[in-house]
Amino acid sequence: MNYRQLNAEERSALATLRAVGLSDAEIARELGRHRSTVGREVKRNAAPHDGRSRAEGAHQRAHARRYRSRRNSQFGQGQWKRVEELLKEEWSPEQVSGHLGLTQELAISPETIYRHVWRDLKAGGTLHAPLRCARKQCRKRYGRYDSRGRLAGKRPIGERPASVETRRRTGHWEIDTMMGESLGESSDCILTLVERKSGYVLIGKLKARTAAEANRALLELMARHPGRVLTITADNGTEFHWYEKVEALSPVKFYFATPHHSWERGTNENTNGLIRQYLPKGETMAKVTQSQCDMIADQLNNRPRKRHGYKTPNQCCPQH
Repeated sequence: MNYRQLNAEERSALATLRAVGLSDAEIARELGRHRSTVGREVKRNAAPHDGRSRAEGAHQRAHARRYRSRRNSQFGQGQWKRVEELLKEEWSPEQVSGHLGLTQELAISPETIYRHVWRDLKAGGTLHAPLRCARKQCRKRYGRYDSRGRLAGKRPIGERPASVETRRRTGHWEIDTMMGESLGESSDCILTLVERKSGYVLIGKLKARTAAEANRALLELMARHPGRVLTITADNGTEFHWYEKVEALSPVKFYFATPHHSWERGTNENTNGLIRQYLPKGETMAKVTQSQCDMIADQLNNRPRKRHGYKTPNQCCPQH
């Protein structure tokens, strides 16, 4: 049950009932409130010189205390400038708060940062622009034959070692592709590869969403980190149907998630949401280069994560 303070009318009734000698429990019954609410009100807002409840004074004291708790005058211009610098680096208020606390630069809550952002928005500012608000709509494909994942011999996720699920060690990755807006015959997209334990991400540019292109980009990304890719969990897209060619050229083993079970690759789904800050839906990827992909990956790998105590994926991933 949420706690709700008394309003001015209730404070007036409380003062009257106390003046005629009713106990806190009796007053609570009269007001339809819990006795602890009445007791808290008397303790916090009674007149300091005699302990008596006077409605007008109690209401003024409650209002003043609420105002003091909500203002942010304890932070100076230089401190807000530092917060804004990190917000402009695409960090969330929670990440900014956690990082500044970890480095002992500043103790500030995410809620205080959000309030600062919304005040800036009302004043016509742009601090809100980098904030992410993903509302992914999913729908079932009723009445349609679903041919995704119809590939004989693939290894289901249920056969994946338990150590992969527990994230006890690095080396286990999730893979996906992300499409841009099509222009004519162009179907440019990117391939994302995310390490499950650290959240370390690699991004490859694809000229087309084909198995040949996916294998090319994947092998190039893996070559940058030899021996550090042990397993890969993929969805059932046809671009991953040539997985056996990758297994033949490396020690990696592929596992495939259950169709429509996106939560089985939650790390990848969340990371794709972060990447959309840089490559929004509805925009073409035709002019995106591999250098840009590397830049985006580098920014994300140096962004603090709550689950790592606000350390970055770079700090949590073994030297590569």
